[in-house]
Amino acid sequence: MIVSYRFLAVVALFITSLITANIIIAKQISVFGLVLPAAIIIFPLSYIIGDVLTEVYGYQQARRVIWLGFACNLITVVAIWVGGLLPAATVFEAQAAYERILGNTPRFLLASFLAYLAGEFANSFVLAKMKIKTKGRWLWARTIGSTLVGQGIDTVIVLTIGFVGVLPLSVLGVMILSHWLVKTAYEVLATPFTYLVVSYLKRKEGLDAYDRDVDFNPLRA
Repeated sequence: MIVSYRFLAVVALFITSLITANIIIAKQISVFGLVLPAAIIIFPLSYIIGDVLTEVYGYQQARRVIWLGFACNLITVVAIWVGGLLPAATVFEAQAAYERILGNTPRFLLASFLAYLAGEFANSFVLAKMKIKTKGRWLWARTIGSTLVGQGIDTVIVLTIGFVGVLPLSVLGVMILSHWLVKTAYEVLATPFTYLVVSYLKRKEGLDAYDRDVDFNPLRA
């Protein structure tokens, strides 16, 4: 099967946004009084690109890319972990900073991995099903609707596993809601851009996938 450079570019952007988000997540930023991880500036992009993959290339291709992104992220995490374990050179005076910024605890890594898989697959599944129901109309409804579900699942899983027992439930609830709304707003604002990319890819690739007879099992190849 011949793979177009456009598809490869979309895959590269998806994986880059995912890995970048997981590296910069350690920094907390303040946006209009809300405390959010710095990853908020790029992580929602992975869902937008996931929408593009499913809309143009179909669920099966999106499934492969989601697992590829998981594998690449795992390699990155292992490499960072090994890098932290190796003895620091005498000229390197930032070992503590390295471990503090990049040394995510197993709890947060588990939360991140589970949330990513559950959220991305839910996002792709909902968009594919909505496309059939709407007969390919109202792309904006599919992208926003699938994001509401996918980002909702992602946010609930990662913050619950990461902070339950650490923060009061009332605080955790507000955090989940605010993160979910900000991520969804990101998708809404990006809708015109999504339309442009989807239109361009459909025209250039000659594709417009409809997943009518597709096995949606995320574990299938």
